[in-house]
Amino acid sequence: MPPASTPATPSAPAASKQMGLAAAVAIGIGGMVGGGVYAIFGSAAKVAGSALWLSFLASGLVALATSYNYAKLGARYPTKGGAVEFLVRGLGDGILSGGLNIYMWIGYVIALAMYAAGFAGYLMTFFPHVGIPWLPKAGAAAAVLLFTLVNVFGAAWVGRSELLTVAVNMAVLAVFVVWGCATADWQGLSSANWAAPTDIAFGGGMLFIAYEGFGLVANAAGDMANPSRTLPKALYLSVCTVIVVYLGVSFAVLGHLPLARIDAARDYALSEAAGTFMGGKGFTFIAVGALFATAAALNATLYGAANVCWMIARDGELPPAFDRLVWKRAPEGLFLTAGLVLVFVLFFDLSSVAMMGSGAFLFIYAAVAYSHLRLRATTGGRPGYIWLSIVLCLSLLGVLGSNMYTHSRPAFWTMLGLFPVSFGLEWFYRRATGRRLRTLPAREAATTNPGRKE
Repeated sequence: MPPASTPATPSAPAASKQMGLAAAVAIGIGGMVGGGVYAIFGSAAKVAGSALWLSFLASGLVALATSYNYAKLGARYPTKGGAVEFLVRGLGDGILSGGLNIYMWIGYVIALAMYAAGFAGYLMTFFPHVGIPWLPKAGAAAAVLLFTLVNVFGAAWVGRSELLTVAVNMAVLAVFVVWGCATADWQGLSSANWAAPTDIAFGGGMLFIAYEGFGLVANAAGDMANPSRTLPKALYLSVCTVIVVYLGVSFAVLGHLPLARIDAARDYALSEAAGTFMGGKGFTFIAVGALFATAAALNATLYGAANVCWMIARDGELPPAFDRLVWKRAPEGLFLTAGLVLVFVLFFDLSSVAMMGSGAFLFIYAAVAYSHLRLRATTGGRPGYIWLSIVLCLSLLGVLGSNMYTHSRPAFWTMLGLFPVSFGLEWFYRRATGRRLRTLPAREAATTNPGRKE
């Protein structure tokens, strides 16, 4: 087996190894503190009541437990594909790993479209009297194209742009949290308005999509000079930072708005709260922060999704076109991913898919944990921690799924429907082309012999 620092396989773009700890943490924070906390805060508050902060904490702890698997696996197998590599390593060459990888890629595409739509929604708050119906769609499409261009210029550009957008967003949220908590009426967090424990857990399931972006840090491992040290630090720092931020945001909002006002301002609850203690400029201040947050999430997730697409194609689970390098040696999968995101942005209403996205990623992260369980001898992972992450992911998924079936049945069936679509595509493509994944020895040989072609 090659050492953990082995570079990516030959069809990857030449690794410049420019991704440092700060940039990697920025990608993790940017992937998490995006559309989630701004867009679904009100919906989650309606479910969990004034115990919303407990829902944020519960989903954050699940994310932290799951990040252990990514830290161990990414340090041992540092590639640009992240979970794609982990699933193939742990589950082998089969329809199972292939279908799961396609399912994950579709999940990223949906998340990207959500972030783009969120960016456009906040952008339109600056043009309240413009009645052009297609303008929000055009704004969302422009955001996708802009960050596709950023990703074309490689990991260094992604890291630098992510540092800028995350720095602005975190500065905005820091002012909001400190000011809001300092002036809060803590009666707003009274346990008298807490929801039932099952609803608090359901809120945690809804909010998991606000944490799912931590897995994107593992996609940057192939661009790190020392992933065995940098990756675990970046994962734990980004997740813990975001947990603190989300708790602060929930305290600030609940300390200034009653639940009825949060529900009435469901789509812009943070801006509504800011207006109560920051004056007339508070709404605009938070809207600017939301733009930077959704931009950071879009940038980081597009980077990760393009690498997922490239890895899937390299392994034979998608057509070779996704694996080709085109303009500025960017993988063609980047442009194909962006094109599919544009289809969702322009032709679909994504306001109801947050729960579906959370469920999809909870399942994928449980699958990654199971892969880690099979690979623990090579990673040095502790079985107790791995089992803990599996149990937490599946428990939260169970609570989320049961409530989706009761309260949002279309989203429930859509989430389930992606399974036959993903596995059906994998089965059909393999049957039609005869392509197979590289066996593990072949993958290792390709890694150690850069001149080899499949």
